[in-house]
Amino acid sequence: MKNRVTELLGIAYPIIQGGMMWYGKAPLVSAVSNAGGLGILTALTQPTPEELAKEIARTRNLTDKPFGVNLTILPSISPPPYAEYLAAALDSGVRIIETAGTSPGPYLPAMKAAGAKVIHKCTSVRHALSAEKIGVDIISIDGFECAGHPGEDDVGGLVLIPAAARALSIPVVASGGIGDGRGMAAALAMGAEGINMGTRFCATREAPVHEAIKQAMVDASERDTTLVFRSYRNTGRVLTNPISEEVVAHERQGAPFEDIRHLASGARGKATLDSGEFANALVWGGQVVGLIDDIPSCAELVTRIVSDCRERLSTAQAYFC
Repeated sequence: MKNRVTELLGIAYPIIQGGMMWYGKAPLVSAVSNAGGLGILTALTQPTPEELAKEIARTRNLTDKPFGVNLTILPSISPPPYAEYLAAALDSGVRIIETAGTSPGPYLPAMKAAGAKVIHKCTSVRHALSAEKIGVDIISIDGFECAGHPGEDDVGGLVLIPAAARALSIPVVASGGIGDGRGMAAALAMGAEGINMGTRFCATREAPVHEAIKQAMVDASERDTTLVFRSYRNTGRVLTNPISEEVVAHERQGAPFEDIRHLASGARGKATLDSGEFANALVWGGQVVGLIDDIPSCAELVTRIVSDCRERLSTAQAYFC
């Protein structure tokens, strides 16, 4: 496949494994890149910028293909040293950066000075236009179906993807609710030039989490996700389990975030991903779990998606006589 996304990123297929906390490590990232897609390390999964540099080196030992680093920038009283994490990535020779959260504007000059390509993930056309204006190279537009934080506009991909493709002049990558070749074909037909998958890559053999977590994604249907933190206007989509139900119950009672902080802690989530005790923490996942019914290797998954995408596009073309 060849389009602006593959050309800008130097990859065979416009399939991106987005940055995911605790998942975006060398084994998964290198497997996606070796399969012809773009693997992305998650900077803040590493405890320090120095550890990120080491993880970049480990990834390079596993692939000679392009890969990127995700930097999710969030407002905080005590923010992590974002500039230092970015410097660790750029100084290690990484030339693809995925940004998310707030505007990457303050960090864009350093990225551009290093010659890096910037993919910015956002959940609305207005934010995508702002990112295009300041100079990002690719927009990853995240529909309401996605895992993680879908924003507060509640716009699904069927509307959001073509709206973004119509409004922007830079390439658009479709994110949220995509996990197979049908989804990729639909995204391309709506004007996107690639796809970004998070949840689907979580259920692969190389994903560095307990097999029970992957099996929970296989077992889930498209109805088995829950929206949490809505009352705090920080909506997140997670898999339905006792903890997500407890969080929602507290929210319905008007509880302040401090009352549920212990349920939502990152340390608790990481422990669950490591132990496989699915019922013990929030486990992030999108509605695409309803399309997941196996745990393939990344190579098998990418090959299948590309093949199925071609088949669906060919079938659709045949409708026109």
